[in-house]
Amino acid sequence: MFSARPVRALPHLLRRPAPRRWVNAAVHAAWAWGERLGDVVPGTELADRFAAFGRGSCLAFPLQCVTGESEIHLGRDTLIGKYATLSVGYGPLQAQLPPRGLVIGDRCVIGARACITAHESIVIEDDVWLGLDVFVSDASHGYTDPSTPIGRQFGEHRPVRIGAGSWIGHGAMVLPGADIGRNVVVAAGSVVRGRVEDHAVVGGVPARVLRRLDADRGWVAPTAPPPVAVPIEPAEPVSMVSEVTP
Repeated sequence: MFSARPVRALPHLLRRPAPRRWVNAAVHAAWAWGERLGDVVPGTELADRFAAFGRGSCLAFPLQCVTGESEIHLGRDTLIGKYATLSVGYGPLQAQLPPRGLVIGDRCVIGARACITAHESIVIEDDVWLGLDVFVSDASHGYTDPSTPIGRQFGEHRPVRIGAGSWIGHGAMVLPGADIGRNVVVAAGSVVRGRVEDHAVVGGVPARVLRRLDADRGWVAPTAPPPVAVPIEPAEPVSMVSEVTP
């Protein structure tokens, strides 16, 4: 007959330093072993479902969410950190996905917990590095109809591009329609929208240019526009003697 005494004794046993140390080491070893086996690399079942999964690339385990992988193109020697979200479309039940909805180039590094959601087109070119918790999307929610909850209003799809060699700092957000040039630095926590020129450092909410590369002077701060001269009309002379009416 089964006895519950060993089960009841287990918590007391684990309070002892030596058994707790052994169990702790075993849990960590098992977790590391599971992570290695769970990594998505070329030849695994999930990697084969991608439109392209380049040699030497790895999607670290555990994953947060991967949907629409049939239209995700991943280049060579690219590393995507743990708990990442990669998605194309609005979910697994969407019948037709945008072709090449998400394209990530060669030798990219996507930090842990990054969220990249494509509904039309997101292109991340070669040698782009994203820090932790970076969010990139080519669509948002609308708010024009006051009688409909905002979560049910779908905004316009606007393609996103991040140019080769750029660095996107920790916690930055790249909004729909952003077109980031080559070798751009985006400061941590920034919110990027619109076009960013090549070889620039941007930061803030919304992001603005903090430094740009000048061919003659190197990295310089953007110059302020010259002050506008405001013409001053001469005032009429004022008599110091009061006029007295006789």
